Amino acid sequence: MNSYLRKNTKVLVTGGAGFIGSHLVDKLLEVGLKVVCIDNFTLGNKKNLHKALRNPNFKLCIFNLLEIQELKKLFNKESFDIVFHLAANSNIQLGSVELQTDYKNTFLTTFNVLNCMKEYNVKQLIFSSSSAIYGEAGEHISEDYGPLFPISFYGSAKLASEAYISAFCENFSINAWIIRFPNVVGDRLTHGVIYDFINKLSKDPSGLQVLGDGNQRKPYLYIDDLLDAIFFIYQNTNKKINYFNLAAKSTTSVQKIAEIIIEKMDLKNVDIKFTGSDRGWIGDVPRFSYDTTKINNLGWEPSMTSDEAIILAVQKELTHRGLLE
Repeated sequence: MNSYLRKNTKVLVTGGAGFIGSHLVDKLLEVGLKVVCIDNFTLGNKKNLHKALRNPNFKLCIFNLLEIQELKKLFNKESFDIVFHLAANSNIQLGSVELQTDYKNTFLTTFNVLNCMKEYNVKQLIFSSSSAIYGEAGEHISEDYGPLFPISFYGSAKLASEAYISAFCENFSINAWIIRFPNVVGDRLTHGVIYDFINKLSKDPSGLQVLGDGNQRKPYLYIDDLLDAIFFIYQNTNKKINYFNLAAKSTTSVQKIAEIIIEKMDLKNVDIKFTGSDRGWIGDVPRFSYDTTKINNLGWEPSMTSDEAIILAVQKELTHRGLLE
């Protein structure tokens, strides 16, 4: 086991007020760590941190990671032991319209974090990468698949970030754990298909427009399984660069997600209309699944199937909104 995740360890979480970040913050505080969160509330919400804000071991810093001088001041003041870097642009569609978005908010934020780690001698990084780095590689993709040709600017920025992490590790004796997330679901959602469908059906229960043909199919992992896997990987691997795919062992179609939400909302005669393409938008990968043999051989398995994760996440989101008892 790595020694850093013990009581009184000081941890930085970037993007800590978001969906995944806030759950991670809660988990880190539960095990007795000191946690500093950076978020600019582009998608993150202070309400997600209501529990953390009552904990004396938690500190919230509100600024943008592009503000390098603010970031340096924080690194200089806090003496971090480890960084969990989750902050990034999560609106993949926006990245193809505003071309600076992923360069600045996904790649440059990573570079700034790495630069501060080098300058202030922080030696451990856990980085949230993405299946988007693989582009349209298809299904059963292993960690060593290549060459890689992302089709979204988000995926390109994540892949470039991985490359810079590799170089920083080699040049400045940093250890990195690169976790290639699938689609992650749970409560506190800020975006994604469940969030969007519930919003649409709340406004108009009679109809639902679905981008694409509904046959897009991907693995969905519940937030608790994601966090469990991240800690498992960190505690059981210690190479200079450790990289893993994470996913449920099954996939779920967009049409199935729509049907689950309609059923859980107890709606009848909903007119589902598909826009017709094989994908939701330019840069969307319509079908993919991971080969998770690497982490399975290490000893980790998800507790839920993709469908089970979707069902629980829908129930949690509807309950959170007061739409389900």
